[in-house]
Amino acid sequence: MHIDLTHTTTRNIQESLLQSRHLMGGPAVGMVLTLVIVADESAQYDALRAATESAREHPCRILTVISRDPRGSSSRLDAEIRMGETGPGETVLLRMYGPLAKHADSVVMPLLVPDTPVVTWWPGYAPKVPGDDPLGALAQRRVTDAYAARDRLATLARLANAYKPGDTDFTWTRLTPWRTLLAASLDQDHGDIISGEVAAERDSPSAELLASWLARRLAVPVERTVSDGPGVTAVRLNTSEGDIAVTRPDGRVATLSWPAQPERQVALHRRPIAELLTEELRRLDPDEVYQETAAWFAKNLATKAREDRANGDNAATSS
Repeated sequence: MHIDLTHTTTRNIQESLLQSRHLMGGPAVGMVLTLVIVADESAQYDALRAATESAREHPCRILTVISRDPRGSSSRLDAEIRMGETGPGETVLLRMYGPLAKHADSVVMPLLVPDTPVVTWWPGYAPKVPGDDPLGALAQRRVTDAYAARDRLATLARLANAYKPGDTDFTWTRLTPWRTLLAASLDQDHGDIISGEVAAERDSPSAELLASWLARRLAVPVERTVSDGPGVTAVRLNTSEGDIAVTRPDGRVATLSWPAQPERQVALHRRPIAELLTEELRRLDPDEVYQETAAWFAKNLATKAREDRANGDNAATSS
């Protein structure tokens, strides 16, 4: 069922949802959460497709907030309601024009599914402090993606410094298979770990987080090296008995190497956004490990920046 509403109100949207639900025979109690997507017109299609796939595992009401011409003088709300097309949930696209676009929370709040958690997702540009954003303040979980930013590392550091319980970022979610494989590997007997190395694309925020996580957990220096990608291509741990290595040059299959043991092939594909979102919707409690790792990365990045400035000043003075 597809319903288009122009120059509408939240009351009309609620009434249309209720009427559609009765016609479709789908009670609202079947939905486990409300997913709020904040995107522009160019990004909403891919984000909504990913959310719809995730809704097959997590039936939810998807509210997509799209700001159109926020500098205009006339406020207007258009809505597009989709039900029963691709999943068990409900999808509402909210296009807001003029000053109304600056008060999206007042439109979204009446449309939240009662007594269920709220997750807000910014697939593109994220606010400076997601927890203080009006739409972020409505949510128990706030999902961003520093990989979508122009300056990925600076964006990740900014989000880390602005962290509030419930924040997370897809750059961390992308590491779940890597962290699982490395943790399982280190559960076996191994020599003393001396150092480590993470190889990835030059501006990969996920690689920076992985290096920070290993350095913090293992209490050893972890070097960050540059490869051609895609994404993270290798992790090597230097031990007293030899190197433990996970290499993935093609983005699909990894090779696990262990001292004095035959190599093993492990599936380690780069996951699409829908899988990342589905994983994040499985847990709605704060992710303390992400917080600690991101804070560690932001601190080291700031230290490196100060050192680079100091070296540059010294070089200028010498010349």
